[in-house]
Amino acid sequence: MTTNLLELNASTVKPLSDRIFVKVNPCEETTAGGILLPETAKEKPQIGEVVQTGPGKRNDDGSRTEIEVKIGDKVLYSKYAGTEIKLSSDAYVLLTEKDILAVVY
Repeated sequence: MTTNLLELNASTVKPLSDRIFVKVNPCEETTAGGILLPETAKEKPQIGEVVQTGPGKRNDDGSRTEIEVKIGDKVLYSKYAGTEIKLSSDAYVLLTEKDILAVVY
């Protein structure tokens, strides 16, 4: 059975191991002066909200290290990290825990 990515939503994606599924905050469409930015001039977003987490990384002894972030956390992540995924009209990125730089309050 083949699943179309457009039919999926964030609640149907369950990351594995130490991966984290993040909904990307949309980037600015215009400058402060009101000029509309073309796609090539937009900065890649680095902040998003955690929507799903994996169970954690498995250690050599078989135990798991829990993931430090939780669903609902707003996180700052590395600029070129992860795999970008588009579901419906929303943008997501699938990251490993080491790609998360900070939790934003």
